[in-house]
Amino acid sequence: MEVEAAEPIVLETLSHACSQDANVLKPAERKLQSWETQPGFYSVLSSIFCNYEVDANIRWLAVLYCKNGVDRYWRKTAPHAIADEEKACIKSRLISSFREPVPQIATQVAVLTSKIARLDCPQDWNALVPTLLQAVRCNDTLIQQRALLVLHHVTKTLASKRLAPDRKLFESLTNDIFSYVAHLWEAHLSQFLQLAAQHDDNMESALEQCRLVLKVLRKLLVHGFRDPQNSEDAMKFVAGLFTQLDALLDCRRSMWGNHQMLERCERVITTMTKVLLDLLEMHPISYVRFIQTTLQFVLTYNFTTKGLLYERFTVNCFNLMKGILFSDVYKPRKNNKEDCSPVTMEASKILREFFIFDTLSEVCRRLVSQYFLLSTDDLTSWEADPEGFCQEEGGDSYRYSLRPCTETLFLTIFKEFRLSLTPVLLGLVQANQGPCDPDDMEAVLKKDAVYNAVGLASFDLFDEIDYDSWFTSHLLRELQIKHPSYRVIRKRVVWLMGQWVGVKMSVSLRPALYEAILSLLHKDEDLAVRLEAAHTLKTDILLHTEQLLPYMDTLFSLLFNLLKEVRECDTKMHVLHVLSFVIERVGPGIRPYTAALVQYLPMLWQESTEHNMLRCAILTTLIHLVQGYGPESTQLYDFILPVIDISTDVKQDQHVYLLEDGLELWHTTLLNAPSSSPDLLKLFNNMPPLLQLGTENLRLCLKIMQSYILLGSRDFMQLYSNVMTSTLANLMTDLRTEGMMMVLRVMELVLKAFPTEGPHVFMSMLPSILQSVLEDEEHESCMLLAMHLALFARILLQNQEVLWSVIQHVSLKAGIDSWLLLGQLLDVWTDRMDIITQPERRKICGLALASLLTFNNSVITDRFGAIVNSIVQVLHDVCRGDESGGQADCLVISDTDSYSKEETDEDTPHDRRKRQLWRQDPVHTVSLQEYLVSQMNQCQQLHGQVNFTRLMGQVDSEVILQLKAFCQ
Repeated sequence: MEVEAAEPIVLETLSHACSQDANVLKPAERKLQSWETQPGFYSVLSSIFCNYEVDANIRWLAVLYCKNGVDRYWRKTAPHAIADEEKACIKSRLISSFREPVPQIATQVAVLTSKIARLDCPQDWNALVPTLLQAVRCNDTLIQQRALLVLHHVTKTLASKRLAPDRKLFESLTNDIFSYVAHLWEAHLSQFLQLAAQHDDNMESALEQCRLVLKVLRKLLVHGFRDPQNSEDAMKFVAGLFTQLDALLDCRRSMWGNHQMLERCERVITTMTKVLLDLLEMHPISYVRFIQTTLQFVLTYNFTTKGLLYERFTVNCFNLMKGILFSDVYKPRKNNKEDCSPVTMEASKILREFFIFDTLSEVCRRLVSQYFLLSTDDLTSWEADPEGFCQEEGGDSYRYSLRPCTETLFLTIFKEFRLSLTPVLLGLVQANQGPCDPDDMEAVLKKDAVYNAVGLASFDLFDEIDYDSWFTSHLLRELQIKHPSYRVIRKRVVWLMGQWVGVKMSVSLRPALYEAILSLLHKDEDLAVRLEAAHTLKTDILLHTEQLLPYMDTLFSLLFNLLKEVRECDTKMHVLHVLSFVIERVGPGIRPYTAALVQYLPMLWQESTEHNMLRCAILTTLIHLVQGYGPESTQLYDFILPVIDISTDVKQDQHVYLLEDGLELWHTTLLNAPSSSPDLLKLFNNMPPLLQLGTENLRLCLKIMQSYILLGSRDFMQLYSNVMTSTLANLMTDLRTEGMMMVLRVMELVLKAFPTEGPHVFMSMLPSILQSVLEDEEHESCMLLAMHLALFARILLQNQEVLWSVIQHVSLKAGIDSWLLLGQLLDVWTDRMDIITQPERRKICGLALASLLTFNNSVITDRFGAIVNSIVQVLHDVCRGDESGGQADCLVISDTDSYSKEETDEDTPHDRRKRQLWRQDPVHTVSLQEYLVSQMNQCQQLHGQVNFTRLMGQVDSEVILQLKAFCQ
């Protein structure tokens, strides 16, 4: 592409690509896509977005295309890689001017520069950082701001590289520029504070410069020093942050009324606290000297009359205190303090001296009485959207949300100083557990906060609170007060019960607990309270399901009504999960109570077309329903089978979300199916495309296939044996050992279920398996080789014609005699018999080898000794002493054996089908001893006594003695 000639064309095409008319937009996008691999295209784009006279929308689109091109084609090894000359042109333009007038484009250019820097800096772009620093020194505010923006994105990107050489380069960069950037921070901050004191109009741009410089320093400090404590500049910068925070917090107060400046000021303060948090997390040893200052700072601004400044600041302060208390680096070993490092001992000493009882008591009281209180906004949110109010915050929410952050800090402090704080918390409980005026909202909220603290610290208060007495004398009474304001307490009490029931509660009180929960699930109760009561059901209280059964009818009805009433998808999922949990724990006992749910779920499924996560919850519920219904789950088939079909059909878009749960439901349905049906068999049409997707769900797919083999039996094999064989054959070309073993187990099951016809099913696959055994027996996985030999053993026993056919096929292809090839197979078999460790497979191989003893062929007779030796090895494994003092095959099941006792009510129909097949297997019906004696007698008759004696001469004398002992 000739750059000068192409620029007008590219400019026009970009203009069309900004059009709102699809007829103009689509052809332009296709043309731009076709140019992506053309030489010179990206230098043309850089020329366009660096031309400030071009329309801003066109320039913004040009920089986006250039950014995407860097991702794909900048690396030298990439297909259609951008040429070095074009790269040099783009890099030169990026640092030639920092006067971009449009902030959004300036950000995109900075990101583009950082992407190139990640790949080229510093080796192939050593001019970048010096040019940026030179621009930063400029007196022109716009140039300085844009250069700082680029420097921020470049340092952020380079800091994210984790390989040792890259980290070393970033450390080198940090050593070169940290001192200057830190000086720049102090200068800009001082300038801002002076302008802010006068409320000068330029203070906004000055603060923006501060923010960008601080972001650069944050990455340099945390990722650019191996040990920041060894850098005087780094420690000086961190130490200065505390006094600078004081100044900025005072400045923030003076900005009250100027919302924009207030918000910008808060951003800088928040970033400063993030610097401290990052340093504490990444370099706790370097942070030791700041522990005292940090704790005093947090105490001053959050646990005194200064009160709550703004939420994000408080969250970060609390996380600083929590991080210091939680750090293992600062905790001496309880049993061996002498081996602790000086740093640990110093930190521990600072913490002990700071957290005296008065300080701990004040922190604890304020956390509970000030920060645990529900705010006016909380109560308004509860009133307006109870479902949204009840959504749980989990994961890392403590990092940015005040309530979980406060609770995490409280738990950390309480666990660390339990002995000191237990009397304080018990005092709060004592002061607030009496009757409370429902009209006194302040008292209601204070009691709620105290109960919250007791619930959070339940494990640590195990020995301090007589929960049974408290439950009966106070908590149950709290639930009787139905005043509208008292819903706060009712919700908290039922949550508190869930916290304590798994910690300390008498089994005899469980019925009272169930009745309390049921009373809070009624329709006349507040919705948020009902949802909390439902959530409490998911705790360990259901371990005693026999106590819950008398309440099941009412409980299921109330939960079902709640499920119908809630509107939000997340809330429906939550209630469905509770229902699923109840169904799972009660098991078959749930059948009488689910009629309404079974009728409602199809409607809910239809309504949730756009909510795939809700459909996943429905699938989970159905899995537990099928498990509970067992063989009676056939009455659910009209709904379940279409759901399985939709969830596992790769042609349906939603299969991406539903597949895993859909496969689990499919498998569970097959396990519990009492018999096969045409509709159930028809579902298998979904299986071949699923196996082509990859191996992610291979295990479950093959389990489903095994279930069909046992359930559908001949009907299934007649319909799908060819499809199954071709699918398995395709799979085996691209699987590792574990996957291969799963496929081979399917083949083994077919051979067990269909002794005569089964070998024919896999005729197309057997030659390649035989070749792998013969050609690579020393290198093949022992597990695979053992399974291959066991498969051939079954075929030899059950359908010798198939085995001879396979041997002839392979021998013709290899150009050798078929009997010679059989000899090679026998050599592998007898040499590697010891790798077959599973008893049933060892015995089937022993039976198969014994079956060869009656063949009158030199290939067999020449290996007579090796064959007999292998069979005797198997006899040692499968025989045990009997009552008469002889040896008996312990794998044989006689008619008098009471194996029916193994069956239990918990067995699925699939378990019974497996057991029935197991009882018909030659491994369990034929005695290897008796079969060997019979074969040896026939061999003697076939060859005559003289030849038989000669054959026995091949057998080691010790083996003969062992053989006689087994065959007496």
